[in-house]
Amino acid sequence: MSKVTVVGAGNVGATCANVLAINEIANEVVMLDVKQGVAEGKAMDINQTAQLLGFDTKLTGVTNDYAATANSDVVVITSGLPRKPGMTREDLIGTNAGIVKSVAESILKYSPNAILVIISNPMDTMTYLALKATGLPKNRVFGMGGALDSSRFKYNLSQTLDVNPNEVEGLVIGGHGDTTMIPLIRFASYKGIPVPSLIPAEKQEEIVKATMVGGATLTGLLGTSAWYAPGAAGAYVIESIIRDQKKVIPSCTYLEGEYGQKDICIGVPAVIGKGGVEKILSFDLNADEKALFEKSAAAVRNMNNVLGEMKLV
Repeated sequence: MSKVTVVGAGNVGATCANVLAINEIANEVVMLDVKQGVAEGKAMDINQTAQLLGFDTKLTGVTNDYAATANSDVVVITSGLPRKPGMTREDLIGTNAGIVKSVAESILKYSPNAILVIISNPMDTMTYLALKATGLPKNRVFGMGGALDSSRFKYNLSQTLDVNPNEVEGLVIGGHGDTTMIPLIRFASYKGIPVPSLIPAEKQEEIVKATMVGGATLTGLLGTSAWYAPGAAGAYVIESIIRDQKKVIPSCTYLEGEYGQKDICIGVPAVIGKGGVEKILSFDLNADEKALFEKSAAAVRNMNNVLGEMKLV
């Protein structure tokens, strides 16, 4: 039997819970929110599709009742304010840091062995905060941003190549931000064929740029953060944990010398299984890619410094 809790029943959290339920990734899914009735209402709405879609997952919604989350195997934290047009992820630190810290501590009172997957923005900094605030081992606290960014990268690749996105490989590393993520176009491939051999350099650059501003593009169109792909990305990561699939998923994880970085949570290729982050893969980056990664890490550290100024770490 497996149990997953989704904290935050907003667009991203509810979408994540919906995907988990429909695909029967866990036997039990709990949605928790601070706003009275929201989690209960969305759980009821999703449950009313069970007969139509043929799933048997037990899905419940609760308002601030952490006891209902007891003995969860995985907890995904989506709570916090979403990004609005013109707002950077950095703008969210002040508000969301307090929320994420409180949620992580409350969850562990009832699920001391849970793996925490962070979606709340700014994700790299919120992951670092959750890790430091809880004192959990690094394999049990990580952020899912790389799964989302890589999915957007593969979508953009497939659109340019006019191929099935399921047959395209592509990874995004670095920070989960418009200026910090690094789509590794050099390593991208279509059925084993390197992408750089299929499309000219200017098209490659367009794909990289479109991927980097993917979140901002949707925020501009929708008037708020996207939710279908972020929610599905969260469920994708959770499935690899619950079913011990050991998929290689770029994840925001704590580094202790890997890629030349220490004491930082940032996106790198990782094997995700029942132990959480089970292994970090080392890609042979060239000089340009290394420079971009160092620049990305510096930007993430600048955001992390705000946590110190707020005395949260």
